[in-house]
Amino acid sequence: MLFGIFTKSEEWRKKVVIAAFVMLLFFSNHFIFNLVVNWWEPPAVDMMSIEQPYDIGILLGGYSSLNKRPDHDRHNFSERGNRFFQTYELYKAGKIKQILLTGGNGAILQDLASEAVEMRQFLIKIGVPDSVIIVEPNSRTTYENAVFTQEILVEKYPNARCLLITSAWHMPRAKAIFKKLNMDFDTFPVDYWSERIKLTPDDILPSRLGFYYWELLIKEWVGYCAYWVKGYL
Repeated sequence: MLFGIFTKSEEWRKKVVIAAFVMLLFFSNHFIFNLVVNWWEPPAVDMMSIEQPYDIGILLGGYSSLNKRPDHDRHNFSERGNRFFQTYELYKAGKIKQILLTGGNGAILQDLASEAVEMRQFLIKIGVPDSVIIVEPNSRTTYENAVFTQEILVEKYPNARCLLITSAWHMPRAKAIFKKLNMDFDTFPVDYWSERIKLTPDDILPSRLGFYYWELLIKEWVGYCAYWVKGYL
């Protein structure tokens, strides 16, 4: 009887090891991740297809690293920096007339500056007129981005044509939240994770970065589900 218990225990260990190995191969495989994220992210919008400029481009925060040093004489961007840079491209190309910066300080235990306020100063520094910058400095979440932005638009820009700008992997959740509030806007996804579908040795061989990207994507899915449960979507 005791021998049978040890035998079953050994079989269970083998199954656990096999399962762990399969998960390792799955989550470290860039080709699989690329297939999934291509499915999740919405299609890109050609900037040149925008014929009539939008009154306001709504840029969601999360593109800055407010903790990085030095910070007294420069603005430090995070890996989401393309959210800002591609919004700036839209402005310089004449596709948006004004930029609405929405995003405060998402840190709970730190007293950091408001991202939107900091970015306003940066935009002015690089030559963008203060008159075209709209600041929403208090939101900490995507839901608050939408709620506080809506308040500004209803009060000051009720008839504005708006373009919502955020990372492609974040756009499904952001779009659903803004739509839930009955806001009228178009979308411009940026900062894509997805790449053209290809199959090379680098796409198949295990990569530690795979775990990092899967973590971020699963976190976004959890956020989407949590917002759905709360009725935000």
